[in-house]
Amino acid sequence: MARNIQSLERAAAMLRLLAGGERRLGLSDIASSLGLAKGTAHGILRTLQQEGFVEQDDVSGRYQLGAELLRLGTTYLDIHELRARALVWTDDLARSSGESVYLGVFHQQGVLIVHHVFRPDDSRQVLEIGAMQPLHSTALGKVLSAYDPVAHSEALEADRKPFTDRTTCDLDAFEHILDITRARGYAADVEETWEGVASVAAPIHDRRRMPVGAVGITGAVERLCKDGELRPDLVAAVRDCARAVSRDLGAGRF
Repeated sequence: MARNIQSLERAAAMLRLLAGGERRLGLSDIASSLGLAKGTAHGILRTLQQEGFVEQDDVSGRYQLGAELLRLGTTYLDIHELRARALVWTDDLARSSGESVYLGVFHQQGVLIVHHVFRPDDSRQVLEIGAMQPLHSTALGKVLSAYDPVAHSEALEADRKPFTDRTTCDLDAFEHILDITRARGYAADVEETWEGVASVAAPIHDRRRMPVGAVGITGAVERLCKDGELRPDLVAAVRDCARAVSRDLGAGRF
């Protein structure tokens, strides 16, 4: 029989300990509870922290579970339940807006398209399920970067390359856009990723009010914008769709 790896067993025990209560735990508490030397416990905690599985409070120095661990525990459920819950609402959004609808989740430093509803006309279109979009320029990506702490970190650390002369690449300017996104509840992309193309997206939350994805519409600038601004009726439609999917996921009212 293969021998277990002791360091992994200790890390697992540490994660279970942190998951067992509502309060943060200090290094001494963790070490004594698990029967470990402080140096050993600190080394494991430091590694878990670097991987995003554990977070340390800057003021108290105490530890708690990190966002990456929470994500790993729900990724499969989130993606498949999210798509199932969104089917009817995204169809309705495509019909009411007359535009293509995309449902995206954060995945591997970008936005993974998990559902795509074609624009309801006779134009030739390509199914984009499985395609990846950038975090820093697309409306879906900005929403995820604004509401998901892991996506936010990835967007800040990534190479924010310019796709057009409208793409925001400066860090401070990008953070300002995320602040605006959180304040108004949606994100915009007007020719920041593709010339002549605009999009608007809003966040979707689950029953724990965690961000699990984003939904948005994409189309020609002349259809989505009026006098240089996104049409308010389309923004409202996207936000209504996001709220409806969130409610179906158990998030309640936002």
